[in-house]
Amino acid sequence: MGTPEFAVPMLEVLVNSTHEVVGVITAPDKPAGRGMQLMESDVKKCAKQHSLHILQPEKLKNENFLAELKALNADLFVVVAFRMLPEAVWSMPTLGTINLHASLLPQYRGAAPINWAIINGEKETGVTTFFIQQEIDTGKIIFQEKIDIREEENMGELYAELMALGATVLRKTVDAIAEGSYPQIPQDHITDIKHAPKIFKETCKIDWSKDADYIYNFIRGLSPYPAAYTLLDGKVFKIYKATRVNAVNSGTSSTGYVTDGKTCLLFHCSNGMIDVKECQLEGKKKMNIEEFLRGTKLNSN
Repeated sequence: MGTPEFAVPMLEVLVNSTHEVVGVITAPDKPAGRGMQLMESDVKKCAKQHSLHILQPEKLKNENFLAELKALNADLFVVVAFRMLPEAVWSMPTLGTINLHASLLPQYRGAAPINWAIINGEKETGVTTFFIQQEIDTGKIIFQEKIDIREEENMGELYAELMALGATVLRKTVDAIAEGSYPQIPQDHITDIKHAPKIFKETCKIDWSKDADYIYNFIRGLSPYPAAYTLLDGKVFKIYKATRVNAVNSGTSSTGYVTDGKTCLLFHCSNGMIDVKECQLEGKKKMNIEEFLRGTKLNSN
């Protein structure tokens, strides 16, 4: 059960294993793009390439869907980047339902664990497989693997690394369950838990009253999508890449931005400046700062 690109390597690794994939459950086709053509999910495209049985329920509690699901006679359900499952679904298979989550649970439960790990300045993250139970992301842990977060790494780069790591850990997990020998570690050993709530447009607006380290991590954690933004001369200005300038050189009592109009655009924050390197102004394409300044006239504040 999965929908986006992140789940595709997990499906591939299971298809190429000794286990039989009896069905794939993914989101219904949705209109997208300028022509609003019906678009298939990445998981559906992969499933079609392998001639797998596909179900695309609108509602997971629909009786017809539940009957079709039961008829597949699956021993185990595997969930990667899918919807929250009702108990009627996750309790169905004899060996249970497992989920792969892109964090070191119990930290960063929620919809956007990769983003929030970077935004919060974490030095490491990883993937976790666990058994699904009633409360989201709280079931018993099977396996975890850690990975370092590099100083300049953005969300897109970390996403790709965790996607590859996830496929390896998921294969290990399914093999262990099939053999009947695997750990089940309760998630009650940490009380100071950081969460990873869904990210909305309002979440992505930069708060320039924050310090330079936080804003730098905020930009990395939202790049390349959905992208951190601010307003520049009244227009939405997305920042994909930036560096920090320390407070000694910044004149921190100032607000707004400064630019030489050619090679640099810097925004003041609470203890320094953020030097924009890659950006996109509303209605324009994504570009590096030199290219942007050549085609845009800004006044230094």
